[in-house]
Amino acid sequence: MPSIKSYLYRSVIRRKMRGAGARSFEEARQGMEDATRRFAMPPGVETRLVDVAGRQSEWVIPAGQTKGAVILYLHGGAYTAGSLDTHRTLAAEIARASGIAVLVLGYRLAPEHPFSAGLEDAVRAYDWLLHDQQIAPQRILLAGDSAGGGLALATALRLRDAQVPLPAGLICLSPWTNLTLTGKSMKTRRKRDPFFSDTLRLQSSARAYAGTHALDHCGISPLFGCLQGGFPPMFIQVGDDEILLSDSVDLAETARAAGIAVDLEIWPSMWHVWQIFGSQLREAREAIARIGAFARARIAAAA
Repeated sequence: MPSIKSYLYRSVIRRKMRGAGARSFEEARQGMEDATRRFAMPPGVETRLVDVAGRQSEWVIPAGQTKGAVILYLHGGAYTAGSLDTHRTLAAEIARASGIAVLVLGYRLAPEHPFSAGLEDAVRAYDWLLHDQQIAPQRILLAGDSAGGGLALATALRLRDAQVPLPAGLICLSPWTNLTLTGKSMKTRRKRDPFFSDTLRLQSSARAYAGTHALDHCGISPLFGCLQGGFPPMFIQVGDDEILLSDSVDLAETARAAGIAVDLEIWPSMWHVWQIFGSQLREAREAIARIGAFARARIAAAA
């Protein structure tokens, strides 16, 4: 049963997100920065800025970390917003729950840097972990929320096609995998979603990110990519009340048809990337605990 606090948060989110689709990219970026600035860092986690293949990024390191293991985290923000600052606390909560250091990548954003800039940054970051940091692929997890979840999947596709050893697993939180916005939940969850009351922002961000490419390009909408070829297990969390629900459900079905192990969690009454509320919300704490358990299990399986 949803917590009483979740109903309060839902009401606040719906009010604050009303009309968000009409905001400029700069306004959306600032709004995201302002909304997450109030989040407090959990205890027992330290951060350190680092240059990763020319991109300012950040290590988020828990006390007693599992040595030689990394979660490469790609933040959300519809490819046009989000930063190290907006996702620091979520990364810290995941680091603490898993006991694994998280590397948050400051990848390039659209519209200034359309596809495939962000994807190239993610691939270079993975290569940096493999070669500069000497981390074995079976000790790396790819993770992300929203656009970052889709980018994590697109990165795995690009690595597979380049015959680069794949990571131990993929963690996708409310991943945006279909930028054509044709999933059934775009209609069926429209009235229930407190975060996206319409698709205006998604439409403008999708177009800005795709640039001159088609929206169904597999590097842009990885749902349409071929998942054959030894993909690692996937862990997907999505809210039952979000219009991007189909992006996760369809991904899970496609992955299972390709023989990939998939753990899909559909959380009742939850909205887009509710995990970002960390210790403030019971449902966020529980979700993050499950993320941590999956991450530990994948690293342990490779030991």
